[in-house]
Amino acid sequence: MSVLYLVVPLALLVVGAAVWAFVWASGKGQFDDLDTPALRMLHDDGEASQNTPPKSE
Repeated sequence: MSVLYLVVPLALLVVGAAVWAFVWASGKGQFDDLDTPALRMLHDDGEASQNTPPKSE
């Protein structure tokens, strides 16, 4: 029973840190656009590598 006096405040500190980290990241704009970075990799080099002539030195 006495272990609860240690575990409960420690769990509250961990939860508080997680909530603070989420609020901080949300305020910094980390969750603004979740779809574009995943789709950008599909369009990176597809057209650019096919339309550019090879470099001659």
